[in-house]
Amino acid sequence: MNIFARFEAIVATAARELVAEGRIAAPLSEAQLSALAAERPRDASHGDIATNAALVLAKAARMKPRDLAELLAEKLRTTEGVVGVEIAGPGFINLRVADAVWHDVVRAALGEGRDFGRAEIGKGERVNVEYVSANPTGPMHVGHCRGAVFGDALANLLAHAGYAITREYYINDAGAQVDVLARSAYLRYREALGEQIGEIPAGLYPGDYLVPVGQALAAAHGTALLDKPEAAWLPVVREAAVAAMLVMIKEDLAALAVRHDVFFSERSLMAQAAGANANQVETTIDALERKGLIYRGRLERPKGEEVVDWEDREQTLFKATAFGDDTDRALVKSDGSYTYFASDMAYHNDKVGRGFAHLINVFGADHAGYIKRLTAAVKALSDGKVDLDIKVCQLVKLFKGGQPYKMSKRAGTFVTLRDVVDEVGRDPVRFMMLYRKNDAPLDFDFEKVTEKSRDNPVFYVQYAHARAHSLFRMADEAFPGLGPSSPEVRGADLSPLTDEGELALIKRLAFFPRLIEGAALAHEPHRLAFYLYDLAADFHTQWNRGKDLPHLRFIRDDDRRVSAARVALVTVTSEVIASGLAVLGVEAPREMR
Repeated sequence: MNIFARFEAIVATAARELVAEGRIAAPLSEAQLSALAAERPRDASHGDIATNAALVLAKAARMKPRDLAELLAEKLRTTEGVVGVEIAGPGFINLRVADAVWHDVVRAALGEGRDFGRAEIGKGERVNVEYVSANPTGPMHVGHCRGAVFGDALANLLAHAGYAITREYYINDAGAQVDVLARSAYLRYREALGEQIGEIPAGLYPGDYLVPVGQALAAAHGTALLDKPEAAWLPVVREAAVAAMLVMIKEDLAALAVRHDVFFSERSLMAQAAGANANQVETTIDALERKGLIYRGRLERPKGEEVVDWEDREQTLFKATAFGDDTDRALVKSDGSYTYFASDMAYHNDKVGRGFAHLINVFGADHAGYIKRLTAAVKALSDGKVDLDIKVCQLVKLFKGGQPYKMSKRAGTFVTLRDVVDEVGRDPVRFMMLYRKNDAPLDFDFEKVTEKSRDNPVFYVQYAHARAHSLFRMADEAFPGLGPSSPEVRGADLSPLTDEGELALIKRLAFFPRLIEGAALAHEPHRLAFYLYDLAADFHTQWNRGKDLPHLRFIRDDDRRVSAARVALVTVTSEVIASGLAVLGVEAPREMR
């Protein structure tokens, strides 16, 4: 049950009645009526539900917003469950509703169980969420960790809102960096055969993680690769090294409970299709050329920035500026090979061809400059029919007790994702990576995320869930058989729930379905992490009030009826916390150890 959607329907019905009665002279279309919203007022003292209906409909109704608000308010005052209506500002309408309305929310949530909060706004539309996509040159670092968690939670959130999700990882296995990987692995291969390689040369990957790759190559090929020229051994070593790195990357992701449906190889874009003379990059460029979006020309040197791949020559260019980019983009290098952007265009063209309605890319902070060019590319490739949203995850700084913290670096040059997960566990990592908006820098303190206090959000939320289950055990001791799944609780008389703390908790719970919708539409899973913390705070507050005021305790030894109602409320609270944590990929423990 979405109480806000329910009141949007009530307000829309009131508007239709006013039109039918001739009190609104102009007709109102269903599209206009669907644009009105009912939300929580920013200030709780203003009421329970606020609607902008008069402001949204005033122009179509050919009335002043305030005058229309008066007519709507008159109708709403006669609505069952509405106990107060006030008009504020230019025409906002604030409603107060009876306790019974909130009891209806609890009753509906009990019936829906863990499905309470699921939405259908996605209507099954296909969404491709591409995240992590780290170069397959080594273990994942802590920066990848944030993008991995964000992308995975966003995919979960969108699925919870009714979208059909494909989770995708783009393997950058066609660029110069994988050749560097191969040369680094070849050095370890020579080492495995007994050669003293000394210090790893600059420009190669120094991490010990390549030692097993070298040993595997030695076991598979013996000394056969030693006498071959680089052109012969490089493809062999590259394939083996990339495969080994992908195994390592998948193991790192598994430690975070992050999964992908598709691992898409960049190298596959360059392969000739069966019976065809062109690869996907050429095919994409040809398609754009037929649309008149490719030309030969020269680019001016970008001002105020160093651009590595800029060349002062006539070259093949994509008209990116026609789609909002700052400059047109080169597609072919002077040596005849494709630019990285040309491959990126072909990859996104492949996504468009697979029939996705929406594309989401999760990038690290160092890739923010790609947003405009890729957005332009998708607009051009899909004729504006497919939208692309690029979410940038900012840097993560590691601390311990407020001081910068350096860990062991098995990768040789950076702190790995596995180091962080092994240090504190998966749940603290996942929750805290989402407890900041993705585009804000994040400070990760190893002591803070493991302490048992309100200042540690993941503990505070998980403790609320565990506390709820301890209460269920207490209820069964006081009243055998009175538990969250019992008919007595599921069908409890909820009229005793009248305390201000109980109603505050219910109102927070009632917002859960709208929260899921809003977070999904905005592509912002951090909203759910914040919500769960606030919900946990409301629950803990009410628990503590019962310590001081025995009549507010969730279990009243002298009153089974009141206890059943409160156990019902706690049941919904625990289910919403469990549901929300599942979307974030965090466990909901029944006991805290």
